Amino acid sequence: MANIIEITDFSAPELDIYARLNEVQLMHYYEPHGGLFIAESPLVISRALDAGYEPISLLLEKKHIEHQAKEIIERCGDIPVYTAELDVLTQLTGFPLTRGALCAMKRKELPSVREICDNKRRVAVLENVMNPTNIGAIFRSAAALNMDAVLLTAGSSNPLYRRASRVAMGTVFQIPWTYIEDFNELKELGFKTAAMALCEDSISIDDPELMAEEKLAIVLGTEGDGLAKSTISNCDYTVMIPMSHGVDSLNVAAASAVAFWQLGK
Repeated sequence: MANIIEITDFSAPELDIYARLNEVQLMHYYEPHGGLFIAESPLVISRALDAGYEPISLLLEKKHIEHQAKEIIERCGDIPVYTAELDVLTQLTGFPLTRGALCAMKRKELPSVREICDNKRRVAVLENVMNPTNIGAIFRSAAALNMDAVLLTAGSSNPLYRRASRVAMGTVFQIPWTYIEDFNELKELGFKTAAMALCEDSISIDDPELMAEEKLAIVLGTEGDGLAKSTISNCDYTVMIPMSHGVDSLNVAAASAVAFWQLGK
């Protein structure tokens, strides 16, 4: 039976994870063990449950208990389900909820680069992509356009941040991902690396040799500055998307979709 708890006290400590802790604090909630993250919307929560993430509690708009969130509540067992009207939840969290549902969940230990890239043929690598919205959009494109995994450098935004996973529509729970420190790991696994960059020696994204590579890592850089020069020089290819009307570049999320569509074939 669901453990439904109507919110009457905004200061209740069990609501801190929704109302008073930021993303970084949630990441370190159980330190030295893994932390928490917040999944937002029934779709995202459902995909996180499908991927085996453990729920801690739910925060729901009252009207969804018997409708949009009913199946989620049933899947979560007897965890606390905090509820109130939408205006109360917005006042509590400080932002309007997407479809009136939040779920606090435990993070998992991340796999190694080898674990998620072994026997894969196409992976995306994100170097210091800091905007959670871009992270989410890139994951959604990766899932839709045949990427087998996503690797991120330490300077990138975490894919389990609430906004990132919501923009990704939960695909962060469907595409394997982890952090990478040394791109040479990819070369040891047999990958050729393709830096998406605007350089004079760039080849076109539809270059036959590039598309014929058996194992390819598509490397995308941070918003604004793009990839580091050292990263570009260490990659096997430097690749450019042909453009017109004097446009010199695309947003990293838009560029990822083009690259994944062309090179994920």
